[in-house]
Amino acid sequence: MDIDDLKIFEAVARLRSMNRAASELNTVQSNVTSRIKALEDDIGCALFYRHSRGVLVTAAGERLLPYASEAARLLADARAAARDDGAPRGVLTIGSLETTAALRLAPLLARYAGAYPDVDLVLRTGTTRELIDDVLARRVDGAYVCGPAAHPELCEDTVFREELVILASPSAESLQTVLRGAGVRLVVLRAGCSYRQMLEALLARRGIPVRRILEFGTLEAIFGCVAAGLGITLLPRALVGPVCATGRLSVHTLPPADAMVETVFIRERGRFASSALRAFVDSAGGSLPPAEAA
Repeated sequence: MDIDDLKIFEAVARLRSMNRAASELNTVQSNVTSRIKALEDDIGCALFYRHSRGVLVTAAGERLLPYASEAARLLADARAAARDDGAPRGVLTIGSLETTAALRLAPLLARYAGAYPDVDLVLRTGTTRELIDDVLARRVDGAYVCGPAAHPELCEDTVFREELVILASPSAESLQTVLRGAGVRLVVLRAGCSYRQMLEALLARRGIPVRRILEFGTLEAIFGCVAAGLGITLLPRALVGPVCATGRLSVHTLPPADAMVETVFIRERGRFASSALRAFVDSAGGSLPPAEAA
């Protein structure tokens, strides 16, 4: 067994096909098949069930898979560490909630881009759930999400605290007016948005039923629908200040226990942190422990 065998095994297990694995690995199917057969002979048990549409992982294969995945990650980290001479360069992909990007990140990103011109900085927005998945799948190097993430494979640092408020149409005179009646309609971002989950939980604690959920992909669409009286939403106060100043929306303060939320920066625990990532964290006013930075 060697690292190439485990790499092939991981690809076949993930794609459930010898042919698709061969295509991803830029080799021929016969090579993948022979390597898997040799690996099974070496271990002494079958790793896949073969069928007409592909393969399924056996119980033995399921036990091997975490080690194969970890070996691939360690190999990628070893390659990155060897190539990193301490000068920030290359691609750095940072994930962020759309609200955090709009509120907080523009000055930081501008400062970082000016200080490190050899880094190709990419910003990817998403919901907290999506961004956690992106960090774990290594599609992003780190991400700003609504905390706490509380995931055993992630480390997190609190970077901002936000006050959340309920937004409603201009005619809503008070929070009691907004929440009374047979139920409310929510105007929210897609599933996985932390603010959406918090609003649903807040209403559930108060015994207020949700009549309908209207889901939109942009903040501006949410503002427009709330202003038109289609429902309510929950967002950081700092984000909605300029919008509310025009009279388009009414803002309703929540009790502190419901209002305050932390934004945390997450990254994969134990993953090699490139010079570009270390410089980004430093620019944001944080730091990486020596064991993770080296």
